[in-house]
Amino acid sequence: MILAISFFVAAFVTLVALLWAGMLLFRQPDDPLRDRLDELQASALVSNGKSGRRRAGGGFLNGFLYAVSLIPGMDEFLRDTEKELAQAGIRRKQALAAYVLGHLIFMLVMLGGMLYLQRGNPMTQRFGGMVAAFLLGWLLPAQVLHRLVARYRAKIQEALPDTVDLLGIVLGTGLALDQAMLRVSEEMQYIYPELAAEFYTVVMQVKAGQDRGRAFQQLVRRTGIEDIKALSAMIVQSERFGTSLSQALKVYAESLRTRRRLRAEAAVAKAGIKMLFPIVLFILPALFVITLVPGVLSVLRDLKGGIGGGR
Repeated sequence: MILAISFFVAAFVTLVALLWAGMLLFRQPDDPLRDRLDELQASALVSNGKSGRRRAGGGFLNGFLYAVSLIPGMDEFLRDTEKELAQAGIRRKQALAAYVLGHLIFMLVMLGGMLYLQRGNPMTQRFGGMVAAFLLGWLLPAQVLHRLVARYRAKIQEALPDTVDLLGIVLGTGLALDQAMLRVSEEMQYIYPELAAEFYTVVMQVKAGQDRGRAFQQLVRRTGIEDIKALSAMIVQSERFGTSLSQALKVYAESLRTRRRLRAEAAVAKAGIKMLFPIVLFILPALFVITLVPGVLSVLRDLKGGIGGGR
């Protein structure tokens, strides 16, 4: 059993490492102009009454996605997965196809490995093992993707207070909003590259001709963070009504810092409860063995000696 679990874990880690290395190797920067053209083409298709369903052609990966989308229920799965990949910061065109293909390969590896390990068992045990392998092969890549989304959101959440404060300072110098966001993204790209890339994408989308409100809506949809939603609404409303944005951003940055401090204090408060279970399960039994076993052995030795001496 331990050998089987080790095999599955090693196969999964190897597959994830290969996919991640391939994504990094073929990584390309976001192309807001191409995104804008794709959006206009999609709008044209909708206006002409055509369906937004995936079409065949366009290479092996696109054809593979089209074949997967023909399976009942998989089209919605592809849309949800593409949305999650975008929320994890993985927005290249081949990302969805690579993830789905890797997901399928990993599931087949799990099923093949379980079938090999269960080759000498009865049919009922083999069927149970195949079901377990199928569930693991289906759920583990999804959990990894959820973890990537949570990590990306945590990085953006951590970067928001300082970035918003810097944006307010830059706006106070008299720069326009687009120039200020571009300047902030240039300054923050080595400290907080995730949020800097998001700001840069928004600026490029506006320069490509997209409405500013629509660009910020896409930013909210990409990140899925409530603080980003509040920031976007503040910027759009300030531009619409002509109010001072720099002062509002300073106040908002202070509130973000307060919330970050409260989250840190809550995490510290939860640490004691989280440490209770490892202490009870691992530390206390070892402590009992170290403290009680010598005394018990000594008592048993004395009792044995007393019984032997009485005889």
